Amino acid sequence: MNERPVKLACRHVWKIYGPHPDRLLAGGATPTFDQIRQSDHVGAVRDVSLEVKEGEIFVIMGLSGSGKSTLVRCLSRLIEPTGGELLYDGEDLLKASPARMIEIRRHRMGMVFQHFALLPHLTVLENVAFPLEVQGMDRAKREARAREVTQLVGLKGREGNYPRQLSGGQQQRVGIARSLAVEPDLWFLDEPFSALDPLIRREMQEEFLRIQKQLKKTIVFITHDFDEAIRLADRIAIMKDGAVVQVATPEELVLAPADDYVAAFTAHVARAKVVTLGRIAAPGMPEGVAGTLPADARIEVVAEQIVTANAPFAVERDGVVIGHVTPMAVIAVLIGKRE
Repeated sequence: MNERPVKLACRHVWKIYGPHPDRLLAGGATPTFDQIRQSDHVGAVRDVSLEVKEGEIFVIMGLSGSGKSTLVRCLSRLIEPTGGELLYDGEDLLKASPARMIEIRRHRMGMVFQHFALLPHLTVLENVAFPLEVQGMDRAKREARAREVTQLVGLKGREGNYPRQLSGGQQQRVGIARSLAVEPDLWFLDEPFSALDPLIRREMQEEFLRIQKQLKKTIVFITHDFDEAIRLADRIAIMKDGAVVQVATPEELVLAPADDYVAAFTAHVARAKVVTLGRIAAPGMPEGVAGTLPADARIEVVAEQIVTANAPFAVERDGVVIGHVTPMAVIAVLIGKRE
């Protein structure tokens, strides 16, 4: 399988608050957390380097105050980084003019935040169409596009309602539709579901995955909820004190945490939620296999099928059989046995 191209990359990005942040980075210096604090500055983002690949859901998570929301605002230059490089399709955004950044945000980036600020005097359709109006699109075209994305998020028939007439989950759908109206290449979501009730949050996560399956956007998603992260993410970056501690798949984070901080996030995660068939597949191919399953299928999803069949299954990756998995191997994961 071909490697997906990098859509967004940041290299040694810093955001330091205080009287003289530039002095701390003079000459390519990399001050420690304690050095920054002792100089009466705050290192909100510290020497972060990461890549987001085209079409992936890249989740950034950490405890409150870890720097995740500041980082995502640096990535879009809503907050000006103190130093580093920020490459979007190869273009260094830190060298872009204010006018160029406005153009990029209006036409190529979508953003959804926890407090999504719908305009109360506008209908659903008008709220969704608002960024297109800002672009200068004529009314007929922007309303047609707004109707399209309103239907996409499951609000067909609600176009004439006002925000006060909608539930919390419906209001969040409007916020999502509004951010998609401009057809962004890059989609930022900062804890978009955290204020919702658990059942509505789960519903919105499922809706989000459905939309992503259809649109295949490049997504940077912020959360403090590890269960949400492993449900949505292709890869996860864990932050602490403004720095990225580890970038890995959900499976890698659970099975090989970089340190005790990461391990604390994953300690109570059911392994079947993250372990894939490829991880537990044994070499060779016994007789009497019941079928073939993909290597990236999570145990939680296929366990019942495998155990009920009471027979081994072939495991394939990119159309090539890489081994097999037995019911006993699946049961070992379900009961929490370590490999």
